[in-house]
Amino acid sequence: MKYRLIFPLAALLTSVFAMAEETDTRDPVTIIEETTTHILTQLEGRRDEYTENPALLRDMVNNDLLPLIDTEYSARLILGPAGRGIEPQQLADFAEAMRGVLLTRYADGLVNFRSGEQIEVLPLKGKNTEKMTRVRTRLKLEKGGFVPIDYAFRKTPAGWKAFDVTVEGISYVITFRNQISPQVKQNGIEKVTEGIRTGNIKLEKE
Repeated sequence: MKYRLIFPLAALLTSVFAMAEETDTRDPVTIIEETTTHILTQLEGRRDEYTENPALLRDMVNNDLLPLIDTEYSARLILGPAGRGIEPQQLADFAEAMRGVLLTRYADGLVNFRSGEQIEVLPLKGKNTEKMTRVRTRLKLEKGGFVPIDYAFRKTPAGWKAFDVTVEGISYVITFRNQISPQVKQNGIEKVTEGIRTGNIKLEKE
């Protein structure tokens, strides 16, 4: 139940593995606020259409969400020490494979986002730098209660980009690293990338 919320909601504001072509001058808080408003408006206005034609929702995720992420940096974090020494093209191929996984997973999950649920952006807290700024939010559940969701951003030449999301203390980067890193060490980056791309390697949500 918890991860029904984590990954679909992460998709509202983070998602992985595409670089923006133009510099985004917005700060992280503004990115979160504006993206949330835009995506929720799209969902409410076109929910039936997205349900009947999932390809339209994937297009929306691809066009509106994926460019907000520092793709290569996220890929390196997911690989961790297992990624040391890999070639730039191998990293790019791995990032593209992960992008395909997340595109499908996020698009499918967004359909389940309930109209009675809301996201509140909280004031920045603690030490925030260009290397890492954490934007805290919380999801107000339709049934009552809240789920904390934090987004980690870093400043890049293309503007602020998200590279991780943590929901109820669980990082998506670490979640995937725990599954992928041992396989890379055992089988090599190319076999793992191919397995993810073809669906032969199944990545769990927790």
